[in-house]
This record gives sequence, structure tokens and C-alpha cells, in this order.
Amino acid sequence: MEKTSKNLCQNNPKNDLQPENIPQTAASLVRHGSVLSLLTLISRVLGLVREMVKARFLGTTALSDAFSVAFLLPNLFRRLCAEGSISVAFIPTFKEHLLKEGGKEKSQQSETREFLSCMFTFLTFIVTLLVCAGILAAPFLVRIFGIEEFDETVLLTRVMFPFLGFISLAALFQGTLNSLHIFTPSGLAPILLNIVTIICAYTLSPHTANPARAMAIGILIGGFLEAAIQLPFILQKGYGFFITGLKRAFKNPGVRKVLRLIAPTIIGMAAYQLNDLVSTALAGRAGEGIVSSLQYSLRLQELFLGVFAVSIGTVLLPNLTEYAKTGQWDIYNKRLVSSINIIAMITIPVTFFSLMEGENLIRLLFQTHSFNEQSVALTLAAFIFHMPGLLFIALNRVIAPAFYAQSDTKSPTIAGIISFAVNITLAAVLVGKYKGAGIAFALTIASAVNTVILIIFLGKNPNIKITSVIGPSLLYFLKIIILSVLAVIPVYFLSPVLCALFAGYGRLISNGAPFAINALVYIIIGIALLALVKDQNLKGLIDMIRKKVK
Repeated sequence: MEKTSKNLCQNNPKNDLQPENIPQTAASLVRHGSVLSLLTLISRVLGLVREMVKARFLGTTALSDAFSVAFLLPNLFRRLCAEGSISVAFIPTFKEHLLKEGGKEKSQQSETREFLSCMFTFLTFIVTLLVCAGILAAPFLVRIFGIEEFDETVLLTRVMFPFLGFISLAALFQGTLNSLHIFTPSGLAPILLNIVTIICAYTLSPHTANPARAMAIGILIGGFLEAAIQLPFILQKGYGFFITGLKRAFKNPGVRKVLRLIAPTIIGMAAYQLNDLVSTALAGRAGEGIVSSLQYSLRLQELFLGVFAVSIGTVLLPNLTEYAKTGQWDIYNKRLVSSINIIAMITIPVTFFSLMEGENLIRLLFQTHSFNEQSVALTLAAFIFHMPGLLFIALNRVIAPAFYAQSDTKSPTIAGIISFAVNITLAAVLVGKYKGAGIAFALTIASAVNTVILIIFLGKNPNIKITSVIGPSLLYFLKIIILSVLAVIPVYFLSPVLCALFAGYGRLISNGAPFAINALVYIIIGIALLALVKDQNLKGLIDMIRKKVK
């Protein structure tokens, strides 16, 4: 049976994919990183547009909560089964096979194809079981959240749960392509998901019982396309695969190694996912619209995180790894300090401006049709307490690679578990009186606790001079806070004047014009103040931009 397995994709690795020919230069990494950052920015913006469309059709109604919970459930399993295993375990194992391949011995080429095929079979089997279980258990899962629209939430959950299967395969394809230093298709995939969901919301809503079902269909189609768009690039490079027998897949050494690598991180990932699950359950029982308002607020926060923190963390990891492996700890410390300071230079000013202009921003992006005054109030309450956590969440994305560079996954896992306990405890205490604002505040405090614990663990490494990292960074934080306060003062006095001047001209003008003018004023003053104090990070960014332009 195993020898006669059905071939899905004929393959014959090409010489240009051999390890010695895969681009490894710094210039190549910068080029790929720049393209990926641009695609990430586009994806985040389209994700925000998707939330705007959701706000238009669903607002913060019980139906909106139903959609949010139904989409949350397959997403939880996706992050645990797909993204975690691919980043932690599959990519390193697949790259080892590529390095052994050598482009000469067919037996070694066959071994690589065998591993990819067995991994595809194993992942397909596991996620198929999870999808079937999720569809059957939907009523029991939904009951945890106490959502008012119970039957509709169950239906939406069952419609969207197959998304888990598609997105898991998409993650496997992404890991394969990224191992071959091909990044564009995986950057395009989430863009496609957002576009399809937006299109389905407008085109299918008149033909479905409600807009939530139309968006659910869009999510399902988008998940399929995320996988489908990447597959041709794998085939083009000659790394196809076939379905094997389950016994053969489970016995494959590469699959077994993937399972061994992912095992230590399962606890930390599970704690992170349980965090979302319990927080959403508390929000669902706090009242109608709380779940949705938290999702809208988090989408705004994630826009900044996705563009800056994730990109810096992605670029930082290979650099720190190189310095740690070669014992260049002085450079390691300097690069870590520089990254932390750049995060502070971006997130602290963004936080101050967002707190000042939060209502204008929320009205501009979301207030239409179903998104009423109550929706604005609920989202603003969450946003005010979410945004102070922006710095800490961004720092966690940058400090964590400092551990991974030393092959230490235990410390971030312990920090994550402690942070989870703090978040859930505070959220349970605060949600009764403060609703969504209490849950948002709990997340901010927990993120700060996570940052502190990571720093303490970092200081236990004798090669890292923690005082040389934390001391200068704290002084820099204080400087940026002072400059941000000085820059936001003119905005504080200018904002009411602009709002009164543009009032009555429609949402885009009434809220958009004051927001844009205030943002321009704030940026100009902020840059001027940084230049006045001769900020080295600003100078470094300007020099980098100049080199890019040239």
C-alpha cells in the first residue's frame, strides 16, 4: 500500500535550489526583509479595512460577538498546531534535509521529498481530526463564552472551522518556501484572505441570512486561497510531495524530530492560547458588544505591532544568533540595546498620540451604520487601556529573540505562563465593574510583567551585561516620554479647534481632517525635538533611508 501511494505532485529538485546556491548574503536578507515588511504593512492595513467592513455590517451587536467568537476558535488551534510547529520545528528540520541534499545523490533528494510528503500526510491527518472534532463539539465550545446569539455562533463556528485545515497547510507551504528563501508568496497569502473576506461581505450579504455568514464564507474561501497561492511556487521549484501511509508518516525520522522539537513549546503556546480563550469568555459574559469592542481595539494595536515590532524581531534574531554563537557578546549587547531603543522611539510617541486622538481615530475608521455611539464608547474604553501596553508587547517581541538566539525556549515559556496567570486573575477581578476596559487593562499589566520577567531572566546570563542594556534604555525611555509629552501639548489645544472647524462635513472630513492635521503637527514637532537633542536612533534611521533611496 505504501509503495503505491498516489502521487500528488511530481518533483525533481533543481540545481539552483541546492544549499550552496541559496542566497545567504546580508544584502539578500535585507532585500527579502524589506519586501516582507511591505507586504506585512499591506496585510495589516487590509486587516484593518476588514474590521472596518465588519464594523459597518455588524457594529458591536450580539451578531458581531457571535462572529468574533466563531472565528476565534479555529484561530486558537491554528496558532497552536500550524504557526507554532512550523516556526519552531519544521523549518529547522527541513533546512537540515536541504543541507544534506547536496544536489548530487538521488537517495538524499528522495529523503527530502519523503520527509515533506510524510509531514504533509501527518499534518493533514491531525488537522482533519481537529476540524471534525471542532464541528461536532461546536455547541459545547460556544457555551463557554455565554454569547447571546448561541445558535448563530454554533453555525458560524461550523462554517469557519475548516479554515483551520486550509491555514495549517498554508503554514506548511510557507515554511517550505521560507526555507528556500522565497518570501513573497507567503507575504501575499494573508493579503488575499483579507481581500476575499471584504469582497464576500459586500457581494454575499444580500444573499445570506445575515452579513456574518457572508464574512464567514469569505474567511473559508480566503483560507483555501492562502494555501493554493503558495503551492505553485513549491511545484515550480521542484519540491512536490505525495500522500503516504499514516504508519509510514509517523515513522519518518524527520516527522519524529519535528514532534520532539515542538514538545517543549506546547505548554507555553497552550498558555498563550488559553489566555485568549479565557479573556474572550469573560468578555462574552460581561455584556453585548464587549467581545467585538476588544477585537476592534486590538486590531488598531496590532497594526503598529505588525509593522514595527514583528519586523525588527524577525531581523534581530539571526543577528543575535550569530553574535551568541561566535561569542561576540559586546556587539550582542549593543544590538539589543539599539533594537529596544528603536522600539521605544516608535511606540511611546504613538501611544501618547493615540490616547489623545483615540476617539477621532475610532470614529473615522469604524463609525458607520451598525457602529453607533455605544460602539464608539465601548471601543474607546478598551483602546485607552490597551494602548499603554503597546510598548511592553513590542518589547516582548524584541527581547524574546535574545533567548531564542541562545537556544533558550524555556525562559520565554515560563515568563508567558506567569503573564497568563496575572492577566486572567486581573481580568476576572476587573471585568465585573469595568467590563472591556478592565480586560484591556489586565492585558497591559500582564504584558508589563512579562517584560520585567524576561529582563530578569536575561540578566542571569553572565555574558550579557544587563546593566549596560537596561540602564541606557531606561534613560532613553524617559527622554522619549518627555519629548512625547512636549509634542502632544500643541495637539491637545489644537484638536478641539479643528474638530469645531470641520464639524458637520461628514465622518471622513469631520474626523479625518482633524486627525490628519494633528498627526502631521505631532510628527513634525516630534522629529524636530529628536533632531534638537541629536537623537542617534533618528540619525541612524535617516541614514538608512538615504542609503535605500540611493
